[in-house]
Amino acid sequence: MYQSSFNIKARAPFDFDLSCRIFSDGDKNIKKSADNHFWQVINIKGKLIFLYIESTGDVENPELKVELESEEELSSDLLNNIPPLVHKIFNLGLDLHPFYAYIKKDKIMNQITNELYGLKNPITSTLFESLVDSIIEQQISLNAAHNIENRFIKRFGLSIRMYGKQYFSYPSPEDLAYLDLQKLRDCGLSFRKAEYIRDLSLNIVNQDLDLDNIQKMATTDEMIMELGKIRGVGVWTAELALLRGLGRLNAIPADDVGLQRIISHFYLDGRDISSEEVREIASTWGKWKGLAGYYLIVAELMDI
Repeated sequence: MYQSSFNIKARAPFDFDLSCRIFSDGDKNIKKSADNHFWQVINIKGKLIFLYIESTGDVENPELKVELESEEELSSDLLNNIPPLVHKIFNLGLDLHPFYAYIKKDKIMNQITNELYGLKNPITSTLFESLVDSIIEQQISLNAAHNIENRFIKRFGLSIRMYGKQYFSYPSPEDLAYLDLQKLRDCGLSFRKAEYIRDLSLNIVNQDLDLDNIQKMATTDEMIMELGKIRGVGVWTAELALLRGLGRLNAIPADDVGLQRIISHFYLDGRDISSEEVREIASTWGKWKGLAGYYLIVAELMDI
């Protein structure tokens, strides 16, 4: 068993416990937050690493202690990849001050940000992960989607045994590219979604699709257009994947029924609203619209 640890600082303000709240209902064998700790298994170049993270600082002087364990020795080159990945997952470099200053004119949003001071939106380890999750979540409830995602990860992800328990990493394109579609459907996926996920994985493995090139594009609109060329990826899926996978805060999935309901709850007395109305309201949040939407989601989750 290989063990190591390091500390990593974040840009203030950063409330670790608040930012991990979204994972409090997570599967304890995949990704979860409890008692001011967060844990997850990551796969770096085929090596499985169990991360156990806690806050050792405070909101204005944030610092995390990261403990890592692996069943095998880890090279120094591989270890060097871990701090930047933790930095990405928790969005530690995000400066919230410009966002807070910009939305002060919005009384509702200003009150929510005061309540959720230091909240940063998490980002998935890879764009591939956020794309697959977004495909799974198309046109079904989040509760149903999360159940499917958990089954999907446990069925196809690699696993590591720690302290008598099995922990699972998110499947890679290589894990999924040549699967029989029925195996994906057995997780609860529709035939079309199973096709989309397998084909996406196969195109990456065959180097017909390079997600790294999409990440290098200058604008979010360009990224949305390029992702839209992938079978099964429409505007909603692309916007959600970019927000969650790359932290593109000027993307907001306006067609999302759940987000429409939440925005209407805070701004329009709960009446049914359209994606056009969501975009109109979100336009007042400028380049921070995706982050503002996330604050509203957490505000509802915490009954603020």
